[in-house]
Amino acid sequence: MQWESWSAFWNMGGFAFFVWGSYGLALLLVVGELILVTRRRRDTVRRLLRLRRANAAGAGGRRAFEEIVE
Repeated sequence: MQWESWSAFWNMGGFAFFVWGSYGLALLLVVGELILVTRRRRDTVRRLLRLRRANAAGAGGRRAFEEIVE
């Protein structure tokens, strides 16, 4: 598409609210998903490290494992 001016581009033929709102919502959801994935990964790595330490502890590792699972 060709736009006669920048204001026409931003107006999107009268549908600016829907077009830019859709882009904004999509961007918000992608950023939110990235934040959630980063948090889940961090928590999972921490739990795995605790589990590794519990397994290395030997006999006392069972109690530590149960604490992690709960």
